Amino acid sequence: MRRPPIELHRGELRVTGSSLHLDATRRVECAFVSHAHGDHIGRHDRTIATDATLALMRHRLGEPKRRPTEHLPASFRAPFGLGELTLELFAAGHVLGSAQLRVTRNGVALGYTGDLCTEPTHAAEAAEVMPCDVLVVESTFGHPRYVFPPKDETLLAVRKFVDDARSDGATPVLLGYALGKAQEILKYLSDAGVPCRVHPVVHAVNKVYEAHGVPFPNVKALAPDEGPGFDEVVVCPPHLARSPAMRGVRRRRTAILTGWAIDGSRFFKGVDAAFPLSDHADFPSLVRYAKATGAGRVFTVHGHEDELAAALRKEGIRAEPLKEQTQLELI
Repeated sequence: MRRPPIELHRGELRVTGSSLHLDATRRVECAFVSHAHGDHIGRHDRTIATDATLALMRHRLGEPKRRPTEHLPASFRAPFGLGELTLELFAAGHVLGSAQLRVTRNGVALGYTGDLCTEPTHAAEAAEVMPCDVLVVESTFGHPRYVFPPKDETLLAVRKFVDDARSDGATPVLLGYALGKAQEILKYLSDAGVPCRVHPVVHAVNKVYEAHGVPFPNVKALAPDEGPGFDEVVVCPPHLARSPAMRGVRRRRTAILTGWAIDGSRFFKGVDAAFPLSDHADFPSLVRYAKATGAGRVFTVHGHEDELAAALRKEGIRAEPLKEQTQLELI
């Protein structure tokens, strides 16, 4: 039996027969980091990622005080060697700097998507299709019930929510993750001339985006104990909606921006509306993407992996969830 291309080793994804891990959260010898969200990063001996992801990691983790990390910045579509492996990054469309990874060894190309968004984006690089023989695909929204409306339609609905709140003399508060979702809505609104205030945590992430060529006109940080000005929109991470920085935001009308809004606004306490604005691919997009790669075998991970694998099998693709201790073949 041929050696498997990828395995789950102590709960972490690893390219078999190498030290290369994929989005490991515990410290490992060498890791590819697809993007800088907290559930995909860690302090490693060597870290392979795009320059933007490395900058966002430094912002989120700080500089290590003891064991230093060797950062190995990589560009999109620029193959490079790592021992017997050839690595190449492809844009993932998830957040700024997010990348997919293709690992080629002995003529077989293994693709790993990380978190993927195939819809157009305002604040990140557009996703590319990554041709490969074997695909490992994230399955966050890999259940058939997760079908998002077109992004333009969702953004127009958010804009109407903002305009209606301002017309009623209320401050629109939009809740979205500090990295990714916040920048997506801020770019959309601020480029349209809508004045925005942001929680300091979001403001700090914005600075990293701006250093990598993504400007945010008409956006300022919330000042301590000072409310937003007339007609300003406030953008804040959901878990910080009641933090000290938000004390000055008094008469609010609040909406949360998340793909989980498909499940209904009743699942979110303290909000007036929920909009399915996501930086992940929905179910139909994941199926289309897997087929577009040309992969003869697909492994699903993270989320609704069972449902996505079943749907891909119906499309004639050999697909299964990647499990610990599973014995896999190459193709």
